[in-house]
Amino acid sequence: QVQLVESGGGSVQAGGSLRLSCTASGSIFASNVIGWYRQAPGNQRELVASINSGGSSTNYADSVKGRFTISRANAKNTVHLQMNSLTPEDTAVYYCNLKTYQSGTFVGDYWGQGTQVTVSS
Repeated sequence: QVQLVESGGGSVQAGGSLRLSCTASGSIFASNVIGWYRQAPGNQRELVASINSGGSSTNYADSVKGRFTISRANAKNTVHLQMNSLTPEDTAVYYCNLKTYQSGTFVGDYWGQGTQVTVSS
């Protein structure tokens, strides 16, 4: 069983920063990708950023490139999302997601409970 625990959401003014953290525990395969997704009211859930298990490959949505940075501390199975220069358009519920792979085959998809990020103008 896999559990994802998120922290770090909150309210901030435009131009400010927040740091989200996600810690994974349980049956986590060595090959995995952890990502942050977000969903604003009335919108579909979208990928914000992701990072592979070795930390060598990252992926960002165009809307956050240059402002957000994803990193991971594998010893703690923890992923951080540093969010700078926040705008009201970044307001959403942010979800941590873990995708696991075994021998190159996708085997698991897990979600955290979500954490609210609110950016005021």
